[in-house]
Amino acid sequence: MSKGIIYVCSTIVPGLIKIGRTTNFQARMRNLEENGYRNVGGLQRQFAIEIENHEDVEQLLDDIFAKSRVGNTELFSLDLNKTIQLLSSLSGKQVYPTTETKQEVFEKATEIVQSQMIPDGEYVLSRKIKETNQTVNAKMTVANGIIILKKGSKIAPYKEYKTPTWISARKTMQLDDSGILLEDIECSAPSMAAALVVGHAANGWITWKNKDNQPIDVYRKKPLDEND
Repeated sequence: MSKGIIYVCSTIVPGLIKIGRTTNFQARMRNLEENGYRNVGGLQRQFAIEIENHEDVEQLLDDIFAKSRVGNTELFSLDLNKTIQLLSSLSGKQVYPTTETKQEVFEKATEIVQSQMIPDGEYVLSRKIKETNQTVNAKMTVANGIIILKKGSKIAPYKEYKTPTWISARKTMQLDDSGILLEDIECSAPSMAAALVVGHAANGWITWKNKDNQPIDVYRKKPLDEND
């Protein structure tokens, strides 16, 4: 059985992703990220896994997603995070990202998908930070599935993240000298918004509260069917 790598890349076009296979991941990604693919630019590596029979698996994915394929290409009109959920559930060695486990990648992709369950509105986070003995207070809005960490939120000192996109967002955050956020920041999921506020990984489903002071996890919990 031949080993190879199945990967997924995002593109500059929202909702358009590339799924492909390779035996040289780094070289393939450099080429795609520098040159684009079929006149589509902005490709960025998102997930890759080394598996047995990668040719057969790629063909299976092509068959499953045939109706979402864009012409005779490796481009698909698919939800990126649902695709990552699928690929990260395969048996094999994760090649990218290198800073998170396959389970962590799956859980983050799942959270982003589940974030669509959060109703439009404003949510708050208030938490005491042990290291500084100060309380951070933040606001998050949700509108049409888009999560925004609001300007004016109090941000704790940075401690540690493992997710590359969170690290990048934290590095570019604009704060005043007292730790007040000076601009709105779009976040992929409530846990990303919570982590940016408290300075380390945090469960956003528990830390963000609605107007009734309920953790937003209530929106993921569906009541049991009365007939169950």
